[in-house]
Amino acid sequence: MVRFENVGMRYGLGPEILRDISFTLDQGSFHLLTGPSGAGKTSLLKLIYLAERPCRGAISMFGREIATTPRDELPGLRRRIGVVFQEFRLLDHLTVFENVSLPRRVMGEMESQYRAEVEELLSWVGLGNRLNAKPATLSGGEKQRVAIARAVVAKPELLLADEPTGNVDPEIGGRIMRLFTELNKLGTCVMIATHDMRIMERVPASRIYRLAEGRLTVAKAHDFMAQAKRA
Repeated sequence: MVRFENVGMRYGLGPEILRDISFTLDQGSFHLLTGPSGAGKTSLLKLIYLAERPCRGAISMFGREIATTPRDELPGLRRRIGVVFQEFRLLDHLTVFENVSLPRRVMGEMESQYRAEVEELLSWVGLGNRLNAKPATLSGGEKQRVAIARAVVAKPELLLADEPTGNVDPEIGGRIMRLFTELNKLGTCVMIATHDMRIMERVPASRIYRLAEGRLTVAKAHDFMAQAKRA
């Protein structure tokens, strides 16, 4: 589904913040991404989402070589990806329900086809009584949950989440992780960037990626957790 080969990335004329990044993500797999603040986790997720271009190396998404894919075809690839970034990117003029249902509307569905499912999803993340609220009236944690619901509502082939439980209480955090786990069981490939050891123990991750000083190392989840507990 995703393949990176010796990818490097820099902003402008600055130094490379990601160097020689190589990995693959298979359909239906579950991965965690960790590392110190400033290591480049968000930048790596943006590369996967095709929001940024590498300065070198090769990226393949859904069997397409990105370097040779016309720009006007990239939005179609992005629609196959659900994304939760820390800045949320909600549309202020839309209600909570309208923000979450937007991916389904873009796919051409009628409200009658998704209304019940969106309402159930919002109830699951603790926003069942906020369907008609506008983003300006929401707390940071509520906005985060709206962004998560929007990312999963269309059952994407690939889900990327950057610290998805950073602003929610443990109960809601547990619900969100169960939501991601169930989506993964349906075939969605999941990658979550997190520092939270509780998440690492709770989800069925097969591999844990660690970014440090711009370089990526990969460990089996069991080995990483055992080493972390010894430390």
